[in-house]
Amino acid sequence: MTENAPPRGRLKVFLGYAAGVGKTYQMLSEAHALREHGVDVVIGYFEPHGRKETIALGAGLETIPRKLVEYKNTVFEEMDTDAVVRRRPRVAIVDEFPHTNVPGSRREKRWEDVRALLDAGIDVVTTMNVQHLESLNDQIWQSTGVRVRETIPDWVLKEADEVVMVDLTPRALLNRLARGVVYPPDRAKAALENFFKESTLVALRELAMRQAAHAVESRLPDDEPESPADAGSPRESAQERLLLVITADPSSAALIRRGRRVADYLRADCLAVHVREPAIANLRSDRREGLERHLAFARGLRIDTRTIKGTDVAQEIVEFARAHQVTQIFLTREKPGAMHSWFAAAFVQRIVHLAHDMQVTVVADRSLQRE
Repeated sequence: MTENAPPRGRLKVFLGYAAGVGKTYQMLSEAHALREHGVDVVIGYFEPHGRKETIALGAGLETIPRKLVEYKNTVFEEMDTDAVVRRRPRVAIVDEFPHTNVPGSRREKRWEDVRALLDAGIDVVTTMNVQHLESLNDQIWQSTGVRVRETIPDWVLKEADEVVMVDLTPRALLNRLARGVVYPPDRAKAALENFFKESTLVALRELAMRQAAHAVESRLPDDEPESPADAGSPRESAQERLLLVITADPSSAALIRRGRRVADYLRADCLAVHVREPAIANLRSDRREGLERHLAFARGLRIDTRTIKGTDVAQEIVEFARAHQVTQIFLTREKPGAMHSWFAAAFVQRIVHLAHDMQVTVVADRSLQRE
């Protein structure tokens, strides 16, 4: 922050587990309450989805006109982030935090637009559902059969100053759906076949509750503050540190999500490593691209990512882990049916043997169950 830059804005997130629980309604209610207390508040973007109650609540609040973006001969509306910054309200209301902007927009994701508002010193109140968290993507897919395409890195939500869960029982939500409050009849029927099965809603609600609780716990100070005498000694070395072994195999994506989530819950450091063998130049182009995609994905989730060279991959991984005081190693097996599947299994066993002083977790790749 430069000397003349405004203090960074505060971020408040209303977290739900499905459409229709009332996140946008709560957000707009807060906007009205702020305005009644003399706070300068504007709507940067909100999506009512045709819900009459929500539309009515948006009335009376100043709204920044949306920006028109043309893509493939169609005009789309996005939040005009620059216009909000020029207006400089105290608080901006921004719906649908994980939204992906239309190609051609200045930023790819709405959460990046929100960070621009925060950097400009504007407080932001926003909304999202728990299934849009990147680390939960595989878990949500396994439990619902729906792959959520618009995701948000966990660290973005972790930076929020306040996370408030908007709760509604699954039965009450299904009742709202039946009454046409959430979606029109045609969309309601499709919703019942996906996220709006009662068992799915129960599971999503539990995830949202856990996430909200974790958000609170992560802001609490440690139970036992470290004394000056303890600094840099036994206690520091006892901290959990995870290492993710990255390869070109598609299963690495699930490994990265799982490792990031475990690290967050343990408040642990998270590293990722790929061992580049001399034969790397002979990798097929699709394998090389897959590897680079996984490394970039890990970096995007704020995982310290390294590439090292060596011929004995297992030995290099364990030596790297030991040098960096790693306590847990996460890796995957290549998919069954590969010609070298036996060698992959032997590789895992060698890691376990060499890393006798660390916990080794083989992350299951469940992608074959649905894809």
